[in-house]
Amino acid sequence: MIRRALLLLALMAAPAAAQTPTPAPPPSAAGGVEFLSRFDFGVALEHLYTDDDRFVWDADFGGDLDLVDYGRGRLAFAALYETILGREFRAFDPNQGNYTLAGELSARARRVEVSGVFHHVSRHLSDRPKRGPVDWNMIGGRVRGRLARGRTELQGRADLRRVIQRTFVDYRWELDADTHARVAVRPRVSAVAQGGVRAIGVDGSRGRGTQYGARAEGGIRLDGRAAALELFAAVERRIDPYQLEFSHATWVTTGFRLVGR
Repeated sequence: MIRRALLLLALMAAPAAAQTPTPAPPPSAAGGVEFLSRFDFGVALEHLYTDDDRFVWDADFGGDLDLVDYGRGRLAFAALYETILGREFRAFDPNQGNYTLAGELSARARRVEVSGVFHHVSRHLSDRPKRGPVDWNMIGGRVRGRLARGRTELQGRADLRRVIQRTFVDYRWELDADTHARVAVRPRVSAVAQGGVRAIGVDGSRGRGTQYGARAEGGIRLDGRAAALELFAAVERRIDPYQLEFSHATWVTTGFRLVGR
């Protein structure tokens, strides 16, 4: 129990990027062009309930910021690091380290933001002999919006991207979409729920067709002065959970997420 508590505290202290969808920010209040107008962070840790000893903990942390807000849109950058821990060789055995880097150039239209995006993913083994690279680059488009009515806030995002460079994987394109709902229960307490779907088109070289993944979660959110804590339970079907295998995994998880307000 002490080792688990120390692991939780270490992850909570790290800078991070939220897994919850980021709403389309309004134009800068200063008007005109503003540099470094927004910065969001988040950190999440969840326990995976599965019989596979490679998948026990999933931790994510990173951040995203607006480099330039030009009123009609913005130039943004995001970075996320994910580490997967199992129990093959010890109680907390990191076996994966995955990086996601993304750039976005957007235009605002009322409640909707439309963007061109660049998306890079690089997957690595942790505490294992280094093998060949596993990575891919994508370009595409994004539509994102937000709607607030009374105590309820809804957010949605959909990305459609084409793979322009890849190593090891058989991916050709990806559709990635999610929605997030938040209902205020008390001034600093909300019920939250979110769901997401992924579809990945492949080239047939691995003897498989289009791949599908999904995630659904629900929980509560506690708002503090500078950040918020979300406690949640989720069920997920993940595509290619281990980077050297072409497969699926389905698991139930429980965890927490710290996000900037």
